[in-house]
Amino acid sequence: MGIRLLPETTANRIAAGEVVERPAAVVKELVENALDAGASRISVTLEEGGIGRILVEDDGHGMAPADLALCVERHATSKLAEEAMLFRIATLGFRGEALPSIGAVARMEITSRPAGGDAHALAVEGGRKGEVRPAAGAPGTRIEVRDLFYAVPARRKFLKSPRAEGDQAVEAVRRLALAWPETGFRVTLEGREVLSLAPASREDRIAALLGAEFAAAALPVTAESGPLRLSGLAAQPAFTRATGTEQHLVVNRRPVRDPLLRTALRVAYRELIAAGRHPVAALFLELPPEAVDVNVHPMKTELRFREEAAVRGVLISALKRALSAGAGVATPAPALTQYRPSPGWGGWSRHPMAGPAPLPAAGGFAELQLALAGAPGAAAPRPAPLPLGFAPPRPAAAPEAPPAPADHPLGRALAQLLDTYILAEAPDGALVLVDQHAAHERLTQEALKTQLLAGGVRAQPLLLPAVVDLPQAEAARLLEAAPDLARLGLEIEGFGPGAVLVRALPALLGPADPGPLLRDVAAELAAEGEAVALEKRLDAAIARLACHGSVRAGRRLTPPEMDALLRQMEATPRAATCSHGRPTFLRLGAAELEKLFGRR
Repeated sequence: MGIRLLPETTANRIAAGEVVERPAAVVKELVENALDAGASRISVTLEEGGIGRILVEDDGHGMAPADLALCVERHATSKLAEEAMLFRIATLGFRGEALPSIGAVARMEITSRPAGGDAHALAVEGGRKGEVRPAAGAPGTRIEVRDLFYAVPARRKFLKSPRAEGDQAVEAVRRLALAWPETGFRVTLEGREVLSLAPASREDRIAALLGAEFAAAALPVTAESGPLRLSGLAAQPAFTRATGTEQHLVVNRRPVRDPLLRTALRVAYRELIAAGRHPVAALFLELPPEAVDVNVHPMKTELRFREEAAVRGVLISALKRALSAGAGVATPAPALTQYRPSPGWGGWSRHPMAGPAPLPAAGGFAELQLALAGAPGAAAPRPAPLPLGFAPPRPAAAPEAPPAPADHPLGRALAQLLDTYILAEAPDGALVLVDQHAAHERLTQEALKTQLLAGGVRAQPLLLPAVVDLPQAEAARLLEAAPDLARLGLEIEGFGPGAVLVRALPALLGPADPGPLLRDVAAELAAEGEAVALEKRLDAAIARLACHGSVRAGRRLTPPEMDALLRQMEATPRAATCSHGRPTFLRLGAAELEKLFGRR
């Protein structure tokens, strides 16, 4: 068969497949047109998930009859006065493809009225354009799309259920509403209003869309580098989601899902959240239009930056700076099950409890290592049972402990629970629970990283070098990385096939067992792979070293040691999570406690 030109209708329907892939794409294009037209309020109505009917109404500039007739022609646009503007695009739309693409696969009617003029309407069905005719309408533009993909039934079979398609369309409006807080939005789905947003500040719009829980757990992110400006909010590491859908990235007021920006976000949180979890953020990047190319993706959701390394560096450094605060910043309350006594419960134990320990005068750590050499005394024995009818003697009143200073957000230690958790009282009376192993693991990791950046981790030579037997592959992997491990204070050398001689360990780890330590470090190096950058491999090794050098669960701590741990957490960056991404502490304020006890 020879080469021939396709009919215009067929060509338009093929081109429409790149722009109009589902109802959400139609809604996105129409709302973007309304925003470019200066609308202050936009209303979206969806029926059958947008497959049956989409209605978008705005109070923007509107179109005169001549512009109305031209707007449905392919590549007709008012946003590119000259070709050079293609490389400094400052509007959401610019190609002139949206309306002709929608009209090629659906039944579309446009009614528009400019300020001070009369309203006119135009209908397009399956690519066939009608005549412009007088109509009634308010200032602005009203676009109704019916029977999406009726002209290409095969495409309609690939759509999901109306509910799923409707949810995607609402999400498209949510993302645009986040980028344009000064514009009011209303979305009605199947006759029910699902989104209603009045014009607001950016902070109020973020809280309205991402929820009060995110707003309470969010940290401000700001940075400026030449003409590039970054602002927004990023959630604390304890506030994560199972997917990345709540990562809102806006570049020059355009919501995007750009791989470079999402990778930078993931790198900034890499050491702070557990594998498989995703951070939540709303970040706004502003840079000159000529520094970014938006014409690289059919849906304009991916970009190409002129200076990718600079953009990535600013984003990562700003996020790390925001996340580097010590522990004690308000974190979202845990989802705890409300307690209900079981049948036959007879009340609390009547054994007397020790009073809260006073805050130590100073110190408690040496080289960030807990002073655990002296084992605490044995637990106080239970009082001997008294004869029936005799009340136990009233214990002497313990001196009241001083309240925790306001600059100690984790408060004062009250007790140790299960030899694993530290119970503390915050200055505002909130209850704080600290996982002693997870907390000390983060402290050790940050100390190791600080020493590494200062030139190398201080090593402690072993009195007698230890020989560790390993599978030959693991031994070879460790010996290959020996120069890098020496920077971490771990000095090793070969000792025959499948054996490694350990001459020194990082001083911060104390008397750690080198066998399990080397096996875990070898596993980390294998997981990272040879092609991974040295910095990431060292980070993984540091995390594993910190885990082995931390105080374990089940270790009894004295009151001064517990308070010292709390003070170090407050002063250490990223102390809200351990190196595995798990939270190091939980905070329950009055509201959370009242909810648990059914008071609210």
